[in-house]
Amino acid sequence: MVLEVALIDVLPGHEDAFVAAYAQGHPVLAGTPGCRSVRMTRGIESPTRFVLLVEWDSVEAHEKNFRDTERFAQWRALIGPHFAGPPLVEHFLDVSA
Repeated sequence: MVLEVALIDVLPGHEDAFVAAYAQGHPVLAGTPGCRSVRMTRGIESPTRFVLLVEWDSVEAHEKNFRDTERFAQWRALIGPHFAGPPLVEHFLDVSA
């Protein structure tokens, strides 16, 4: 399992519209083959900052099943207009205790 972490800053005043766009686009992302879970969080100290957490089967599942498909275009068309800048996206692996 791979965790995609996307740090998203939205334009001031667009927070509610971004949340609504995320709700509309959630099924597009969550229904992607290889997607295990999707969660969006919002900053308390920085209310225009959101963190998207997506569990994927692999980096390849994220890239080939989502980023390289029409699903990504749909998703980005919904949420992208609210971005203050490009999101910072990275993939992470769990560390054993």
